[in-house]
Amino acid sequence: MKMVTPFLAALIAASACATTSLCAKAGTSTVLATSFDCARASAAVEKLICRDPQLKQMEIELTRLYRLALTDDHSVPRPDKVEIDQRFWVDARNQCAADKEPKACTIRSYAERAHQLRQGSAIARTKDPYRLTDGPVALHCTGLNALIAATFFNVEPGVVYLKWANTSVTLTQVPNDSETRYSARDNRGNYSFWQDGNEAFFQMPGSALMSCTVEQTG
Repeated sequence: MKMVTPFLAALIAASACATTSLCAKAGTSTVLATSFDCARASAAVEKLICRDPQLKQMEIELTRLYRLALTDDHSVPRPDKVEIDQRFWVDARNQCAADKEPKACTIRSYAERAHQLRQGSAIARTKDPYRLTDGPVALHCTGLNALIAATFFNVEPGVVYLKWANTSVTLTQVPNDSETRYSARDNRGNYSFWQDGNEAFFQMPGSALMSCTVEQTG
């Protein structure tokens, strides 16, 4: 599976340290771990996360983003509200255990929350070499009036969260030798998003294939 980086300014591959939960940085040890102890996990979703490498990477990264957002006095919302929102998010994430597809539900939950934290906090968007997320970036796709905000989870397999107007979709990377391709399906039909060098394309149910470019902001 080939990861194509130029389109979105060097999206990083999943770091090996996220799997081991331990990294060395600037001569000191930085522990990257889940927000809960897997040895004592009680909730069904926590147990699912602990035995699934992709979900565990997403949990470790989400915990990193959340802790960074708490240090950002300029975050939107403010850190005290971020903390409250996180508690509600954990409760909502745990409800994925009752979903007919618990893993897919959990992936969507993490992708959306990571998008919110990165969108609201400049500190959470810092170029930490151990980060597993990028974005959000604004995409202009032909035939779509609204800009699409895209946040990438560089885990294995990769995940991209796309949000525009009042609509959002979470797509998972699928094997492809020549491009970085993501797909998803909901009650409306199939979605596809892929990169090929410096170009990107998006197709949603009932629409023609749209070519996308990064919208320059600021």
